[in-house]
Amino acid sequence: MMRSTSLPAVLVAALLPLSAVAEDDGHGHGASAPDGRPAVSLVLDGFYYHDNRQGEGNEILEESAGILHGVHADEHGHAQESGFNLGESELALDAVLPSQLKGRLSLALLADGIELEEARIETLGLPAGLAVKAGRFLSSIGYLNSQHRHEQDFAGDNLVYGALLGGHGLLDTGMQLTWQAPVPFYLLFGVEALQGRDQERFGTLVEPEEADVVVLSGAGLPEHQAGPRTGTFFIKLAPYLGEQHSLQFGLSLAHARQFQQLIDEDDTVVDDQFALDGQQSLAGMDVVYELDGRGEQGKGDLELVAEYLLLEKDMKVTGADAAAPVLVGDAVSGAQDGMYVQGTYGIAPRWQLGLRYEVSGMQNELDEAGSVLAFDASTRTALAVTFRPNPSTRLRLQFSSADVSDEVGEKTRLNEFVLGYTGTFGGHEGHTH
Repeated sequence: MMRSTSLPAVLVAALLPLSAVAEDDGHGHGASAPDGRPAVSLVLDGFYYHDNRQGEGNEILEESAGILHGVHADEHGHAQESGFNLGESELALDAVLPSQLKGRLSLALLADGIELEEARIETLGLPAGLAVKAGRFLSSIGYLNSQHRHEQDFAGDNLVYGALLGGHGLLDTGMQLTWQAPVPFYLLFGVEALQGRDQERFGTLVEPEEADVVVLSGAGLPEHQAGPRTGTFFIKLAPYLGEQHSLQFGLSLAHARQFQQLIDEDDTVVDDQFALDGQQSLAGMDVVYELDGRGEQGKGDLELVAEYLLLEKDMKVTGADAAAPVLVGDAVSGAQDGMYVQGTYGIAPRWQLGLRYEVSGMQNELDEAGSVLAFDASTRTALAVTFRPNPSTRLRLQFSSADVSDEVGEKTRLNEFVLGYTGTFGGHEGHTH
């Protein structure tokens, strides 16, 4: 993401007066004016965190065994520490030109600065079921990828997404084209062309100055290819099951035609570093079932979600030091998968109970020039209790227990406790399934 060093007061002062143009939509949230004047929304998020590893939970998860070792997903500064934390708050502008365009600008407000999350426009009312989105946006692959952190039913990074895509998922600049087929049920096809910049895990590129820090023989790392470097394809299908039930199936594919890694096998000064350049592919499937319990304030509502992801990489060694386990020109390939199953249920008015099970690395192997390295899987189970005093406010208590495997096969038991709040003010879009 793009980050500034601090939160300029002038920016907030410029945006907040615009909220005066917001009109109530009947649900307590503002909406943009019909002439396109934007509505402002503000999401405030914070939490208390504790684990059984002296606050090192994020580092333990980051070092879990996988084919992307050496690619660090914590560079955007969202790691929690023991005690009180500010979460990822959000300031957003939403505007609509009826039958023409919808626009959104959202900024993540962090303790150490601002990150540009989304800056996108979408068409409205194109013929033949077509729609176009352009700018910086969350990709529509999978189920969770298009949701912001504060919109999700569980606290913290999803274990599978964190390992394969990074904490923000696939968020990039590009263009999306979707087509809703003219059939008596919901059937959507979509493609995306993305620039492939600033990714945490998928399609990560190494800047020349970073590569220069590691002394490499051979050709080092090649130049970055011209964008767009990443493409996606997805299908979403939802048969009609009546007013009370909904079911959606999704299939997704993504391909990054350039991916780079700098590998230091033991994090020492010994000359065993090497560089990789190649490609990545991601395939996924998801299913979501929802039941409208028709109880008071969410009582009886049920949502069940399952998602599976498989990541593969196919690379070449472009530079290797004398003690590296590979030579320049050697092939390095790998495959790692993961899945999660989660459910939420309205146990009483305004109260929700959630349970999630995650496993990363059921398939988890690297082939380094014919030498196969097999890693163990990491698993986690989370239980969350959520109270919503009103539709715009959420209080959540969550406990999770994980068995995290490292690259030498040792497992670490990580227990985490999170107590958090989220408050939404103004016309927030909300997430879509």
